[in-house]
Amino acid sequence: MKKLAIYIGITAAVLSAGSCKLDYGNPNGPTEDQIITSREGMFTLAVGLKQFYSQGCMQNLINGPGVTTRELKGVSTFTNVPELEAGGTSLPTFNANILNLWTAMLRAMGMADNLITHSKQVVADDLPTQTGLVAFGSLFKAMTISGLATAYEQFPTTTSVSGNMPFVTRTVALEQAITLLDDAATALAANPPSAEFNSRVLGSNFILLDCINAYRARINMMLGRYPQSLAAANLVNLATKSTFDYNVNSQNPIYTQIILSANFKPRANFGLPAGLYEANDGRLAFYLATPDVVVGGETLKTVKGFFDALDKSIPVYMPDEVRLLKAEAIIRSGGDLNTAKTHIDAVRTQTSGDPFNVYPGLPAYTGPLTPDALLTEVYKQRSAELFMQGLRLEDSRRFGRPQPPTNVNPVPVTFERNRNFYPYPDQERLNNTNTPADPAI
Repeated sequence: MKKLAIYIGITAAVLSAGSCKLDYGNPNGPTEDQIITSREGMFTLAVGLKQFYSQGCMQNLINGPGVTTRELKGVSTFTNVPELEAGGTSLPTFNANILNLWTAMLRAMGMADNLITHSKQVVADDLPTQTGLVAFGSLFKAMTISGLATAYEQFPTTTSVSGNMPFVTRTVALEQAITLLDDAATALAANPPSAEFNSRVLGSNFILLDCINAYRARINMMLGRYPQSLAAANLVNLATKSTFDYNVNSQNPIYTQIILSANFKPRANFGLPAGLYEANDGRLAFYLATPDVVVGGETLKTVKGFFDALDKSIPVYMPDEVRLLKAEAIIRSGGDLNTAKTHIDAVRTQTSGDPFNVYPGLPAYTGPLTPDALLTEVYKQRSAELFMQGLRLEDSRRFGRPQPPTNVNPVPVTFERNRNFYPYPDQERLNNTNTPADPAI
């Protein structure tokens, strides 16, 4: 009798012939066949997907790339953490953090694939429920793709019991994600999800269509599709919020890593160099607290914000990210710079009304009204607003921040990032002949 499992073309804790069996069931739980062939199983899979992503995926997306982009400093003596800190060509292919990010995202992708595929069959006679489940699975598959694209140049976008899956470039993968999200938005407009789906899967703190449109805006920006990014951003209701929620049995994964396990600590001033933060920014007090500790000559802070309690919720996306995506899309597409400045100032000057109570309280932008200056300001605002949200590595590349050296190890902390992309995990290369060459840095 099989437990509920996802097979993907990698190796993690359990090895089999060229593939990996990653269980998320238990010996007394339902079998895989019972899950993927029953209506109740589809609801169970959807809830399990959200829970797994909110813990395994969020933990690895925030912590590893957070060290790479200097938001966090690894303070654990475990070998994998100093390796992340060193970065550059010193980051080995057997590093546990790059493996954990890879496996978590692909495991969630496999769960999403199962939800998309089997919901179409199992609840074929209930279109509103089917629409909700398929759209939900499509969103989470797109989220896993964007997470992998943050850290890796290429990766599989399909999962299979046979393993040895083909790789595609991050551009091709992100295009697939947009197709999933576009189709999901169209389906939801034609057939709104059932009340049962909304209650049992989404709950009161997850607005599916807003999440889909926020990710359409984010991923289109990653692809350089500026009009499409702006159009999707304009569809997001900025007065609402969607969150990953936690409790004593399902704890905030960043709280457990930073406060309980003490593996990482946030850097002062969002980990930014002088000129990219403002001392009177209210977000410094939102995200960072005392006591300070000095490690290796660096001042490290105590984490706050969304991460200082085991039951603190983490945003699925933040409304001010959407405002900044609007500004960026306008600037990059040659639009009206005054309109872009209006969106930037809506973030800078905010002192009330934010669903997450994140308030910069800064004066309006007074710098040059040029594309380059405004893009630097967008990056600056994103780095503060979206601190420890797993987005800065992508941002650092997209905004053309200085690249790390290829011939200096460890990479000095004066560089804003110490890698461009991660190498592929050894376990993948050992079990998947399609694994491409590692990026230089």
